[in-house]
Amino acid sequence: MDNLTQVKDYQYSGEKIFPEAQDFLPINGTDYVEFYVGNAKQAAHYYKTAFGFQSLAYAGLETGLRDRTSYVLQQGKIRLVLTTSFDPESEVSHHVRKHGDGVKVIALWVDDARKAFEETTKRGAEPYLEPTVIKDEHGEIVKSGIYTYGETVHIFIERKNYKGTFLPGFEKWESDYNPGHLGFKYIDHMVGNVELGTMNKWANFYNSVMGFANLITFDDKDISTQYTALMSKVMTNGNGRIKFPINEPAAGLKKSQIEEYLDFYRGAGCQHVAIATEDIVHSVGEMRKRGVEFLHVPGEYYDTVKERVGIIEEDLEVLKKLGIMVDRDEEGYLLQIFTKPVEDRPTLFYEIIQRKGAKSFGKGNFKALFESIEAEQARRGTL
Repeated sequence: MDNLTQVKDYQYSGEKIFPEAQDFLPINGTDYVEFYVGNAKQAAHYYKTAFGFQSLAYAGLETGLRDRTSYVLQQGKIRLVLTTSFDPESEVSHHVRKHGDGVKVIALWVDDARKAFEETTKRGAEPYLEPTVIKDEHGEIVKSGIYTYGETVHIFIERKNYKGTFLPGFEKWESDYNPGHLGFKYIDHMVGNVELGTMNKWANFYNSVMGFANLITFDDKDISTQYTALMSKVMTNGNGRIKFPINEPAAGLKKSQIEEYLDFYRGAGCQHVAIATEDIVHSVGEMRKRGVEFLHVPGEYYDTVKERVGIIEEDLEVLKKLGIMVDRDEEGYLLQIFTKPVEDRPTLFYEIIQRKGAKSFGKGNFKALFESIEAEQARRGTL
């Protein structure tokens, strides 16, 4: 079995990899991620052009929806929903005014949305959406939802009795403009930034309310530079398909990236989405051609890669040219790179990651990564 197959099995097999997780839901995977945005049509064009997402489904005035428009994009197992409201007093408009474009819904695919709601709310989750059945000619879905950090919510989606393109109320989105995909496979993890002193609260939420286990903890000695620091706990469900690192700021000489995010996002929220690819060199090369900007990695970083990481299959000079970082754990190695923020506010960004067996999060890259982020903060005047 090759490394890529191992990574795929780790992500998608039904095996309970982390026995510490109670897994009383359970969760099959990420169903979709919904962004509330100021202009969904333009946002959809950006994600198609720059990230290679493909048109999937649409809901709006033409489908009888009077208060909003949503475009759905897909690549591999990843579905993005981009939603804009027509009502300036709506929840969507309020979210955009306060936070800018950002993640509102992290939807989780479950076998039983009613049970998921019952199990989480009886353990203390704040209800967001009571179990609701939605039907059309293609069948029915059941969805329910709970609040998590900030104004972010989890929607539980049960779709075993549905055969349509996406969800009831959406129609297939046909488009003549479809730039090629970039080989993205699935969401590897999604990182939440929370206020000082609340990381343990939200880690405990995922443990006690959703049955997750603490995969790994990083303290301010692990994630720090001369100027800034943060702490993080990575929470995972039992099959490893859902991983949520939770970050909070730590004391430092200057303002950390977490504090900057919290200031500009106006509270806790999803800081970045990590997208898994089967060929990071191809994916990043194409993204750069399409105008995506990445954090700069100093050239001297690559001087120690061979002694720190050992033998890798990729050409180190190519990785250096593209700015792709490498790290190794006892299971193998990984390659990763981070975009600059994709909004005008220094909030949401993306990580592109390829796992060659490694199940960690690039601890050996933290110092170089955070120094790169600090350089961008200094340019913005927010360090």
